[in-house]
Amino acid sequence: MSKEQNRQAYYTQTEEAVLEALQTSKKGLSGEEAAKRLATYGHNELDEGEKRTIWQKFLDQFKDLMIIILLVAAALSVVTEGTEGLTDAIIILLVVVLNAAFGVYQEGQAEAAIDALKSMSSPVARVRRDGHVTEVDSKDLVPGDIVMLEAGDVVPADMRLLEAASLKIEEAALTGESVPVEKNLAVTLAEDAGLGDRVNMGYQNSNVTYGRGIGVVTNTGMYTEVGHIASMLANAEETDTPLKQNLHHLSKVLTYAVLVIAAITFVVSVFVRGEKPLDSLMTAVALAVAAIPEGLPAVVTIVLSMGTQVLAKRNSIIRQLPAVETLGSTEIIASDKTGTLTMNQMTVEKVYYNGQVFDAADDIADDNMTLRVMNFANDTKVDQNGKLIGDPTETALVQFGFDHAFDVRDALKAEPRVAELPFDSDRKLMSTIHKLADGRYLVAVKGAPDQLLKRVTQIEENSTVRPITDADKDAILSTNKSLAKEALRVLMMAYKYESEIPTLETEVVENGLVFAGLVGMIDPERPEAAQAVAVAKEAGIRPIMITGDHQDTAEAIAKRLGIIDPNDTEDHVFTGAELNELTDEEFQKVFKQYSVYARVSPEHKVRIVKAWQNEGKVVAMTGDGVNDAPSLKTADIGIGMGITGTEVSKGASDMVLADDNFATIIVAVEEGRKVFSNIQKTVQYLLSANIAEVLTIFLATLFGWDVLEPVHLLWINLVTDTLPAIALGMEPAEPGVMKHKPRGRNSSFFSGGVLGAVAYQGLMQGALVLGVYGYAIANPVHVGDYHAIHADALTMAYATLGLIQLVHAFNVKSVYQSVFTVGPFKNKMFNWAIIGSLLLLVATLTVPFLEKIFHVSHLDLSQWLVVLIGSFLAFVIVEIVKAVQRALGHDEKAI
Repeated sequence: MSKEQNRQAYYTQTEEAVLEALQTSKKGLSGEEAAKRLATYGHNELDEGEKRTIWQKFLDQFKDLMIIILLVAAALSVVTEGTEGLTDAIIILLVVVLNAAFGVYQEGQAEAAIDALKSMSSPVARVRRDGHVTEVDSKDLVPGDIVMLEAGDVVPADMRLLEAASLKIEEAALTGESVPVEKNLAVTLAEDAGLGDRVNMGYQNSNVTYGRGIGVVTNTGMYTEVGHIASMLANAEETDTPLKQNLHHLSKVLTYAVLVIAAITFVVSVFVRGEKPLDSLMTAVALAVAAIPEGLPAVVTIVLSMGTQVLAKRNSIIRQLPAVETLGSTEIIASDKTGTLTMNQMTVEKVYYNGQVFDAADDIADDNMTLRVMNFANDTKVDQNGKLIGDPTETALVQFGFDHAFDVRDALKAEPRVAELPFDSDRKLMSTIHKLADGRYLVAVKGAPDQLLKRVTQIEENSTVRPITDADKDAILSTNKSLAKEALRVLMMAYKYESEIPTLETEVVENGLVFAGLVGMIDPERPEAAQAVAVAKEAGIRPIMITGDHQDTAEAIAKRLGIIDPNDTEDHVFTGAELNELTDEEFQKVFKQYSVYARVSPEHKVRIVKAWQNEGKVVAMTGDGVNDAPSLKTADIGIGMGITGTEVSKGASDMVLADDNFATIIVAVEEGRKVFSNIQKTVQYLLSANIAEVLTIFLATLFGWDVLEPVHLLWINLVTDTLPAIALGMEPAEPGVMKHKPRGRNSSFFSGGVLGAVAYQGLMQGALVLGVYGYAIANPVHVGDYHAIHADALTMAYATLGLIQLVHAFNVKSVYQSVFTVGPFKNKMFNWAIIGSLLLLVATLTVPFLEKIFHVSHLDLSQWLVVLIGSFLAFVIVEIVKAVQRALGHDEKAI
């Protein structure tokens, strides 16, 4: 695009000023001028942006510090250990490459958001060119084009309306407002008017639901409001998930620790013990491989993948694997209202007639005039499948009739419409005239109460018609006000009978009417949403509502859902206009006191999400519209709606709700908490085992002992670490997981007592292995034979290290609770993993040809007894420590 377009406030200008600014007229552009402008401004489509190649994405996956140190260790293993090191290197490389490939796949999925925005464009538009109306591809529209609109059209570009005949445009995807906006040509709009209040504008990708209009194109492509959202989406900062932050931090800590310990080991081996530098380097590399849990990335990926499968069965589709864990740390759920907390479907909730207010579910007679008028003065169409087509307000009235066995199709066959006065935004009324069986004509009128009440002279009460009094009018106005306070959209119904078709003028048709009743409608909250909000609060999660809808409607729905206390008189609703008046610093000081944000724009949603993130909170954002996409991407976890959601919102999300059920989020949070807990158990298991291995080799090097060989460490890391670690990821959730407060962004894999457990349990395992080795040296079976004594001691140390890790796997089922409380054998996969690892370990100690490969000797029963006692002491010691910790209340402090 060679020339920028001006995104000025056309909605504040007169028609003449807009046409002058765009250098056009109501006759439209000439074909020649349109071609010039197309060359100048470019096509009316969204920019694709610069895309990286698959190779670039793949290389980016190797920038992680732990990955780099693993690759170095793999290379050194081959150099120093030959074929034995080659096996270790192949395993490391396989894990690294698989993780990189998966990362590339996930990134490719995330790029679908901008593509989805492009696909929303209207294919053709009716424009006035060279003085004639013609159809052009919407991508060829330019600023200054005059466009025709009618019901059923998608608005092809941003435009200032020049004509609006009963025009209504549904802008929910942009503004979040569930009711179509009545358009008019008003120019008394403030410059800070919100998107939903700009009644003289039409915006790209919104839908015309009623009437017709003509507009002049003001902006196209990336300069439209949708284009603005696309720019925000492309430039939105993606927040690292708590899981990524934890893994990155863990990588740094382990890398530095490994380098220090390996360097000390190398120096001691060469300068204290006088060993050859190459042999010392081999020992240092073996130590590095033992210290780094190379299987951790793979185990975490597997645990997260299993979590996605569980969630998929419960209607939560995970698009980004870390999102599973992020759910568990969520502290704020910022939810869009329309279509997420509500049904996105206008519904009759209250009906007032005979001086009483009735619930929508109450019975109503089929000859009730309120019921008849709401169906007759109505342009809703019913297709062959029974689907209602038309303005959402009018379809709600017809649906109310269907719900009470009143079929408007049958009624119109008996009493057909013969004339009408269409809805007009000035008089705010609609009237239809129907021929009755007795030859008379019924005039049915619906409209705004304040306008229609002026034209009423009588009132029907219990089938009796009498003159209306001032008391009647006061009662009607009072009821109207009461319903409006409940955020209901109120319409009045009136009627009269005529002996012949009256002159079709409002002064004739819509005067001398009989009041029938009032109808209150709302986009109702989802039935399960209130319970979900209550569960979220119990789990320590704060739900907040962010919507483009009106303040009163948002507040009423929030109170009904329990987001705001219904009895709280304080102001907890903040509007987009108020937000515009505050800087980010000023907003940061006050935002916590508000639970509802109304009449907000896409930029406001991003500011609100960032405000909570600046407080260190983990934020989940739900939404279904195009206007939600930037905030969905900015949030720690974006949650899109699978049914009502646009492809744009789904593409920008980390997770999609297949059933659009807000309650499903809470189910996902529970699964996320379980997943994090299980990853913690895996980290605790792997790191305590690795500490035991590092401690054993390091101290043995200082003491001049040869406790373990590289092949022993490789086999233990491959067999006794991996299978139980993966199985721990399938542990069931511990009791009361949804009654704990969220752990938040500042927690880590080491929070909740895990760090202390890893430290003392690793030291304990290392001490027990060295103790068994020392016992074997001090109490040899083959007295006097140094090689046999050393072989037996090395074998007992290897057997003890392998067995102690399998026993320790039971310890990490809970940080503080006894294994007998959480259930030692509940997890069938875990049971089989322990059995499988045990058989593979024992095979290397008992199968003759494997004994030679693993350089182990044959142990007698007394030696095996020492190994078993040393191994099971780990279980006993940890159970005793847990009992003491529970007695001191450490388990409650960790929640």
